[in-house]
Amino acid sequence: MEKEKRVNVIRVAGNSSVKAVAGSITKSFDDKKEVEVYAIGASAVNQATKACAMARGFLATKGYDLVVAPGFSTTVIDGEEKTTIRLVLKLL
Repeated sequence: MEKEKRVNVIRVAGNSSVKAVAGSITKSFDDKKEVEVYAIGASAVNQATKACAMARGFLATKGYDLVVAPGFSTTVIDGEEKTTIRLVLKLL
């Protein structure tokens, strides 16, 4: 039987709370899930980046180091293709 891959996808908007997103990232790792953060637009990418930095601080107190691998993805919203920033998060 194949292991089920547990990935928590977090979508960040420009008005997302940095602290709430960082908490969600930290909680996902506490639940032994992999994390991917998606953001569309400059302000959303800014909030996502700050949340990753804050989550790294939270996880450092538990003895972990957070690594972020950025990339691009595409998604269709209202029939229009949009480029999405995809941040894949891993613990060391």
